[in-house]
Amino acid sequence: MLVLFTDFGIGSPYMGQMRAVLHQGAPGSPIIELFADAPAFDARAAAYLLAAHAPEFPPGTVFVCVVDPGVGGARPPMVLRAKGQVFVGPGNGLFEIIARRAAGFEARAITWRPQRLSPSFHGRDLFAPVAAALASGNDAAVAAIADSAWRQPEWLDDLAQVIYLDQFGNAITGLRAAKMSKDQAVQVNGDTLTRARTFSDMPVGRAFWYENANGLVEIAVNQGSAARDLGLTLGTAISLP
Repeated sequence: MLVLFTDFGIGSPYMGQMRAVLHQGAPGSPIIELFADAPAFDARAAAYLLAAHAPEFPPGTVFVCVVDPGVGGARPPMVLRAKGQVFVGPGNGLFEIIARRAAGFEARAITWRPQRLSPSFHGRDLFAPVAAALASGNDAAVAAIADSAWRQPEWLDDLAQVIYLDQFGNAITGLRAAKMSKDQAVQVNGDTLTRARTFSDMPVGRAFWYENANGLVEIAVNQGSAARDLGLTLGTAISLP
């Protein structure tokens, strides 16, 4: 199975081009689009989002991950193996939280280069062919990579900010709900929100937070938009009173 995780945007032609390369290189592998709208240009926020969603996929899954504002620059292209899964993408911290939460991992720099390599589209020309090869059981040319080339040790284990807004205006944060007490409130933009089990436990129009289906703290309004009602945007800070 191949899984796409990018910030290219829903409906963009870039996703289609990557799917075409993946299908040609691994015609027997299903291709799942997990995110086409990961936080744009923000590898740090995307790292927490990826780490929360990857466990839903079985061992052997190959993730093609492109949140890569430094494309064509000094950041190394890499492969990370962790928890039986494979992650292909830029070495810019995008895989930091995956690696940190794994009992063990193997990181390698991608040394293979195609005949055509657009300096602005490594997703299509480099990451997708490598991911397809790995999904098909073939090897890719790799070499050792120093931790200093791709790790981000200064990043916190949990990120207290909004990292994703869905179409309903619900705000996913980088905080794991398992780290929160049952009566823990959160504060955002001057509002203090209590915890609920799910939407129907709160009156219509009431803002609250809950543990979402992927284990993250999510801020919502029952039958409303937390983004609109609370003034939330990507990067809005969350505090714990």
